[in-house]
Amino acid sequence: MGPLMSTSLPQVRTAPHRGVFFKSWLKDPFHVASITPSSRWLARLMATDVGPGARVVELGAGTGTLTDAIVERGIHQEDLYLVEQHAGFCDVLRQRFPGSHVVQGDAAALSDSLGPLLGTVDYVISGLPLLWFSRDTKTRILQEAFALLRPNGRYQQFTYLGPPPVGARLLGELGLRATLLGVSPLNLPPAFVYRFERKAS
Repeated sequence: MGPLMSTSLPQVRTAPHRGVFFKSWLKDPFHVASITPSSRWLARLMATDVGPGARVVELGAGTGTLTDAIVERGIHQEDLYLVEQHAGFCDVLRQRFPGSHVVQGDAAALSDSLGPLLGTVDYVISGLPLLWFSRDTKTRILQEAFALLRPNGRYQQFTYLGPPPVGARLLGELGLRATLLGVSPLNLPPAFVYRFERKAS
């Protein structure tokens, strides 16, 4: 089968955390990548194949739109580690997901904050605007993420352009391959979701 395309219409919801997100974007648009959180269409696509019993690390958790989709997949909050640099967003996450582990930290230094999880994580799901980052930062984030992941663990990443947000040369250097999971055409802007995995040895 080809990549999945998310087309179902969502229920319209309003929530106070969206206002927090917008105010943070106005204050610091270079560190808050979007004027609004990711849509629920995109969030559900990002959580593809995640299921009960999995241990999940979410990068750039924001105010929890993607986290909602992960929890809806049956992930127990105690198995969920939410990494976010923005202190205000961390406060929102702690209120919305009190059973999860909220970590205020840098995705390029995950071993500093999540060292005990090395080699035990099933999914790393990234809401970071990886496309915008330098090659060195992308390298560090992926190296740190795959150090957390089990041998068959999966890293899932969105991008607003068609190709993967990590070039073929860097993927090859890191021993990774990218697979398109699907497209969220109703997201604003439309988004593509990729899964990164270790190449078979």
